[in-house]
Amino acid sequence: MRMRRRRAAFADRAEAGTRLGADLRARKWCDPVVLGLARGGVPVAAGVATALDAPLDVAVARKIGAPTQPEWGLGAVTADGPVNWDPASLRRAHVAAADLADAVAREKEEAGRQLRRYREVAAAVPVADRDVVLVDDGLATGVTARAALRRLREDSPRYVVLAVPVGRAGTADLIRAEGAADDVVALVAPAVLVAVSCWYRDFGQTPDAQVLAVLAAARRADNPGP
Repeated sequence: MRMRRRRAAFADRAEAGTRLGADLRARKWCDPVVLGLARGGVPVAAGVATALDAPLDVAVARKIGAPTQPEWGLGAVTADGPVNWDPASLRRAHVAAADLADAVAREKEEAGRQLRRYREVAAAVPVADRDVVLVDDGLATGVTARAALRRLREDSPRYVVLAVPVGRAGTADLIRAEGAADDVVALVAPAVLVAVSCWYRDFGQTPDAQVLAVLAAARRADNPGP
């Protein structure tokens, strides 16, 4: 018997952002800022920023993959923050964090390159004493989100919410419990999440050029000309 394919929850990142923004708009916010986790989180975050009438900015965290399986995230790093390791994944991969020093340095450098390029079109939005919504297109292991959240905390936001269209329920619960975010919002929260891409009909790559275009459009909207 041929199994029926599960219907995708979202058409694409833009639709996901619109729906996530509608959900978040029902909450009370104090001078909110929306950060999209580059790259795929930025198109989603654009819809959230529009819904909340909030400025849009970008956060960058780079995954540190397993030596033989680069897509398997063992940790993540930002341009200037500490490495966030997933101890359980390190144990399963039989890899010591010290053995990944070259990968950490490489990904930290790439995070810095990305951030510098984005800052050419969008200066950083201050987040101190403000509510911040960090948005990604999905939450699986949460390793990159944790790295971005740890870095974000250093800038003294008032309240931090991680918001995603789809996120594994166990990961969301763990991030709440450890206090990486004050809350986690997921429109869809399955117990088992094989891959974030399965929940979208269109889940193409988000290139730097698209991130730059979204950020530039947001800055023009925030600062309209005469």
